[in-house]
Amino acid sequence: MADENREQELKELFWKELASSPFVMIGLQGVEDSRTRPWTAQIDYADGADKRDGGEIYFFGAKSEALVKGLSETNRAVATYVSKGHDVFAHIHGTLHAIDDQAMVDKLWNPFIASWYKEGKDDPELQLVRFDTERAEIWKSEAGATLVAAALRMIGRDPGKDHQRENQAEVAL
Repeated sequence: MADENREQELKELFWKELASSPFVMIGLQGVEDSRTRPWTAQIDYADGADKRDGGEIYFFGAKSEALVKGLSETNRAVATYVSKGHDVFAHIHGTLHAIDDQAMVDKLWNPFIASWYKEGKDDPELQLVRFDTERAEIWKSEAGATLVAAALRMIGRDPGKDHQRENQAEVAL
């Protein structure tokens, strides 16, 4: 039960931090240019859903961008995330899908996205991309962890294993 509680806590912390600072590095696996690039996540929460449980992740991109073009070769994606305060880290696997859904574009559209597209929602370069997450490895960093590690080492315990048990989990997103 402790593992399930820790996994749920880390999952909720991830979604909270992503909503606060939605910037991820994302790339496609198995394509020639597999570098990750910064993208801004837009989270769509289901009506009436608890935000702690997360939602669907979307990105606005340009059809001419390498990542969007690469979707014709593979849609397997990997993303890395670091929260604003560097207290949550995540490595996320899933698939990317180009979405043609004007209602979703309208729902997620905001002034920050608009600043990137000359013709607004009707820009021919605009492409909405959905990230269907499968699993993530999430780490929580705590203030003072180095001091705790040194104290544990002094009493003969492995601080890495203790820290990992308490602050890291692989979860389904």
